[in-house]
Amino acid sequence: MEDTMSSTITEMFTSFQDCLNNEQEIREQIRVIVKNIEKNSRDILMTLQNIHTVHHTMEENIIVSKYCSKAREIFADIRIQYASLAEVVPNNQYYRYHDQWRFVTQRLCFLVALVIYFEIKLLVDKKTVADILGVKNNREDGFHLDLEDFLLGLLQLSAELSRFAVNSVTNGHYSWPIEIATFVNELNAGFRLLNLKNDILRKRFDALKYDVKKIEEVVYDLCIRGLVPSPRPIEETPTEETPTE
Repeated sequence: MEDTMSSTITEMFTSFQDCLNNEQEIREQIRVIVKNIEKNSRDILMTLQNIHTVHHTMEENIIVSKYCSKAREIFADIRIQYASLAEVVPNNQYYRYHDQWRFVTQRLCFLVALVIYFEIKLLVDKKTVADILGVKNNREDGFHLDLEDFLLGLLQLSAELSRFAVNSVTNGHYSWPIEIATFVNELNAGFRLLNLKNDILRKRFDALKYDVKKIEEVVYDLCIRGLVPSPRPIEETPTEETPTE
């Protein structure tokens, strides 16, 4: 009886060890892939940091477009790496290992959004980011772009644009802060539509409000100094007065 019981326990815990070994092997494979993704994300970030040093004597739009094109080339490698990641992660176990790539994915969402902004002056949508990274847009389809990661990436965008607005003035480009102020205000208005709970998204959203204020101060200073025309005030739509009895 004791031998039977001992054999059963041994088999049970041996199977447990096999599961642990298998999970550890998967995590190690993920770690290697994510390490390569992180390296490429740093390369993209370093490439795009050059936008902060474009002086007014240069062909501004051409130079910025050149940096965006270089970033696009690196995104092509990242697509391959995410494809490898999707093959390693078992089906229906995305969130079991999600913590290993969530932060680099958030950074990449921010970098994609930054490139798209400089290319077409619009806010990127989630599907476009997923396509550029080479992952699915919807959870039901498999290895996908998590919505929270996407939103956190957009919140990083406002901080970078506020910095760029300041550096643009230093480099002699006075039109950028006006455009950025409009864009970031619209981004802020969009996030206000969300019912954010007291979590990381809420904390990052609070930082967005400071970015808006910082950019508005830059625009105000430019207007006061006469370097840009003052924005036209928004005309209020007349409303019918309620007749008094």
